[in-house]
Amino acid sequence: MDWLISLDESSLNAYKQLFNALFLIPISHYLLAFSVIWAAYLYNFLEIHFFQDLFSGFRGAPVSLTSHPSSPIYNDVVSKCRILHGRYLATPWLSSPHFQTAFLNFFGNPPVFSYNRQLFHASDGGTIALDWLTSSDVPRSTFEMNNAISTNDAISKDDTTPVVVVIPGLTSDSASAYIKHLAFGMAKHGWNVVVSNHRGLGGVSITSDCFYNAGWTEDVRVVIDYLHHQFPKAPLYAIGTSIGANILVKYLGEDREKVPLAGAVAICSPWDLLIGDRFICRRLVQKLYDRALTIGLQGYAKLHEPRYSRLANWEGIKKSRSIRDFDNFATCLVGKFETVDTYYRRCSSSSYVQNVSVPLLCISALDDPVCTREAIPWDECRANKNIVLATPQHGGHLAFFEGITASSLWWVRATNEFLSLLHSSPHLHVRKTQNSDLQLSLGSSIDQGPYVNVAENGMVAAVGNEHAGNNIVEDLAGLRKIHNQERDKMISASEQSKHLTETMSVVVPRADKMVSASEQNEHLTEAMPDFVPSAAQVSGQSSNLQGVNSFDVIAHVKRCLNHLSRQNRNSMWLLAYIAIITSWPLVGSAFHIFSRKKLRNVSPAALHRR
Repeated sequence: MDWLISLDESSLNAYKQLFNALFLIPISHYLLAFSVIWAAYLYNFLEIHFFQDLFSGFRGAPVSLTSHPSSPIYNDVVSKCRILHGRYLATPWLSSPHFQTAFLNFFGNPPVFSYNRQLFHASDGGTIALDWLTSSDVPRSTFEMNNAISTNDAISKDDTTPVVVVIPGLTSDSASAYIKHLAFGMAKHGWNVVVSNHRGLGGVSITSDCFYNAGWTEDVRVVIDYLHHQFPKAPLYAIGTSIGANILVKYLGEDREKVPLAGAVAICSPWDLLIGDRFICRRLVQKLYDRALTIGLQGYAKLHEPRYSRLANWEGIKKSRSIRDFDNFATCLVGKFETVDTYYRRCSSSSYVQNVSVPLLCISALDDPVCTREAIPWDECRANKNIVLATPQHGGHLAFFEGITASSLWWVRATNEFLSLLHSSPHLHVRKTQNSDLQLSLGSSIDQGPYVNVAENGMVAAVGNEHAGNNIVEDLAGLRKIHNQERDKMISASEQSKHLTETMSVVVPRADKMVSASEQNEHLTEAMPDFVPSAAQVSGQSSNLQGVNSFDVIAHVKRCLNHLSRQNRNSMWLLAYIAIITSWPLVGSAFHIFSRKKLRNVSPAALHRR
């Protein structure tokens, strides 16, 4: 027991000596060590990349570009963009996506100018503020925005200067710092800029029960159509930022070839709202952004409290602690969405990327603290020849400050260069109108119509694309009336058709696997014997058809048949096989009777009688 007691005393003496040595260390050294540990933690927590830039000699990081291997937009436009093929170096004292994003919202260093406001009234009674900045407005230096209503007389209807439509982000308007950077840069480049503010923003009240959301494309659609009608000779471009980028891409995917835009740019799009919702609630720093955005949404709702209190759950809006809570108590109720996840799925632009038919440049920072890189549709962008995706390593959310003074945004310069090169290239998108659809050749695609459909009762009608020629539809409609009048007189033909139908009931199961390819050809072939006599009777009653030329109708049907035969060569062989099998009972019977007579003439008894 004595040795245990001595061991305890020796260990206690060691701890006493250790504590005495620690007390001899100055407190300033402890503070220094604590500062180093805390700085290392913050360096990782805030995703600072200053030392990374320092070790690279402040050369910046290259921009990663993703596109289709044979994309004409990349080969002829983006390949000439020196900014996109260069390197992006963030402002050294803003070497963090969080520093950049915070600096943009609280300071931003926006240029000083004023807008000219135009109020656009939607068909549902809503009001949208359109803030204009033309190239001639750039030299102005007034800080206050001119809220006087203007009819925009400065731009003539025949002006060919390109017009850029800017769609702001969530709770942002034309007064936001990054919107001013963009508008000033485009106007300084010599283009006309119009900022399409969301409903209820930009100092304009809500005048209908319709509010904007992350997937509300109707306002963008009507504004762009209005501008295209007002300035038909001016090329239209669109730039969407954050939620505005999601709305823009969704609109491009919805309208496809009917979009009157020549090109578009999407900056920091959330892409998939469901993934973004999971991401923004994952870490502490993201939760701070979630809370900040929720406060902005609550401020927006406070401006329009009378309507929100009537259409949504106002108590739930005031108690919301996240964007998801606000969407649950406000957006889903106003927009008639069943659940929040349903709203996110339906309004995500990632599912519309494959349908984009307009040259589109997408810019998303890989360190974006609000819109995660996990939601970027890499494969969809790579599969679409009209899209080029640029992903810098740094930049934050809508920031991308550059230079020692952080006086400019990198993505604004990249957007200016891309649109300028696109404007001078042969790849500008041209809207497909109804007139161009009517001039399409029948040989281009059968789905573009018009083509004929023959019903079971022998009725002939033109069906297919809604852009089909109106004259042909009228001709067939008149022919249908005469066919109804003469159908009862063709008794022998109907009996034969009935007999053929009964015979076909035995043959059709054999060709069940190939009905889709030959069914239309078969109906047209059977109906032609009835159709042609009816057309012949039309020529004798041209006065009742008000000038309809039956020969043109027959010629059109023949052209359709020729087109069908070219599209379905294999089905023609099946059609011939079915025709042989169908007619075999009649042909076989006739051949049997004919052969019996011949055999009687050559029989021994007949020869003996001779």
